[in-house]
Amino acid sequence: MTARIGPVLEANEVSRAIIAAIREQDGDVEVQDRGSYLRVLAAGRCVVTREAVERILGRPFRLPSDLEMIMPSFQGAFSVTEDEAVWTARGAP
Repeated sequence: MTARIGPVLEANEVSRAIIAAIREQDGDVEVQDRGSYLRVLAAGRCVVTREAVERILGRPFRLPSDLEMIMPSFQGAFSVTEDEAVWTARGAP
């Protein structure tokens, strides 16, 4: 079974844009709405690009700072650059 990984995001407009951008990359994404936060779960790898979030939001989005402000937790291993954020199953490339 492939590990389900991804971010936990505060429920707001920016988080919904991030989720839409993630879904553009991978349509097989589960979102668990917990009221004040949203848990995003993808199989094995979850990616979001700055460009996609900016296009959906219609304004600038800075990685990693804007993401870190609304992501209290995540599942898996996490890496981020100025252009993309990636969550992977631990031990996966």
